[in-house]
Amino acid sequence: MVDIEVIAVGGYNEVGRNMTAVRVGKEIVIFDMGLYLDPISGNNNVEMENMHSLDLIQIGAIPDDTVMNSVEGTVKAIVCTHGHLDHIGAVQKLAHRYNCPIIATPYTTELIKQQIEGERKFSVTNKTFALKAGGKYTISQHLTLEFVRIQHSIIDSAIAVLHTPAGCVVYANDFKLDMTPVIGEAPDLARLRAIGKEGVKLLIVESLNLDDRGYSPSEQVARLRVRDAITRCEDDKNAIIVSTFASQIARIKSITECAREIDRTPILLGRSMERYNGTAEVMKMVAFPQGTSIYGNRKTTDRMLRRVAKEGKEKFLLVVTGHQGEPGSMLSRMAMGETPFKVEKGDKVMFSANIIPNPVNYAQRAEVDRLLLRQGARIFDGLHVTGHAYYQEHYDLLSMLNPEHIVPSHGPFEMKGGYVTLSREFGYTLNRDVHIMQNGDRLVLPK
Repeated sequence: MVDIEVIAVGGYNEVGRNMTAVRVGKEIVIFDMGLYLDPISGNNNVEMENMHSLDLIQIGAIPDDTVMNSVEGTVKAIVCTHGHLDHIGAVQKLAHRYNCPIIATPYTTELIKQQIEGERKFSVTNKTFALKAGGKYTISQHLTLEFVRIQHSIIDSAIAVLHTPAGCVVYANDFKLDMTPVIGEAPDLARLRAIGKEGVKLLIVESLNLDDRGYSPSEQVARLRVRDAITRCEDDKNAIIVSTFASQIARIKSITECAREIDRTPILLGRSMERYNGTAEVMKMVAFPQGTSIYGNRKTTDRMLRRVAKEGKEKFLLVVTGHQGEPGSMLSRMAMGETPFKVEKGDKVMFSANIIPNPVNYAQRAEVDRLLLRQGARIFDGLHVTGHAYYQEHYDLLSMLNPEHIVPSHGPFEMKGGYVTLSREFGYTLNRDVHIMQNGDRLVLPK
């Protein structure tokens, strides 16, 4: 029987810069190459596309993959299950070190290609392969990759299953079991159960929301919350500005459709809005209402805002970047009076996103709120649901897969520790078949 070793490269001390390597005998598969936004958020001196990977490692922005230098074996594939930056944001900085293909879902593959095209420091020549959920890819004679359909807060997400001679390795970063999604189909629970019966050697799984004991609310709940807030403004002559994650395509679809319900033209503003939503639209993975426009760079966004100011803000609904208060984002610029659009008394600013919990985000967002309130804006919060599973969804996943070993990931120790509590209900024991790892740790699974 071949050895299976887990190398925790990144994402085991923090929520971000995810990267895990799994060695099966002499063959290695890397899952994710993600970015940690904290060291670069709000730092105008950081231009990632021009920086060396070693400098980005030093400031803690990308995974320290130098641990891979001591791992015996050949990297056969880099696998990315969805398009969030904390999972793909370092691909253009690290992938060129490995002579192997990058395998991702179709939408994720397109986002990765865009990142590689924008890279200025390294030449990344890895071939990319788009694997649809439900499909399989033969990595080698002994390794086959499968993507299983699930839901998350970005379209075209999957759970990765690596079929090995020792059993399946399941990589579940990130997921939720949303049975009534706004875009796409419900998770393929039948396939997950079948994989569990085939035999799962190892489950590597996110740990974010284990403190929440039930099921995470469906995206349909967020759609209703957004609709309730927006349609109350049907006869309102004030501006309506909604800020959400640019990658939350299903949410933005709901917002734009609600805008049309109250006879407003939806306008998407911001570079990441253009990247994520424009790509989804071109790939025909989403259909926005007729007349929806997307503008990314400062010149075109300012031109559009001049038109809004001239024609009347009651005719438009603006969907903008900046819910974390990021410097240079559309909402921050609006709050600081740096755009042709002026926030006035009674204008509504709706946040369809939670603050990602860290001191930088809290401080930046508090400043944006202060500036908006000083100008008389009305702020609406809480129009959001998470993209991460709650306790009972993790319970269901363990029930379906029945893995021999569990490695919690994607979070600091206190988050991963929640999996020890959950797994006890199934008879697992810490350090025997539940393994808490930190960045740089290596673990060879007992045979």
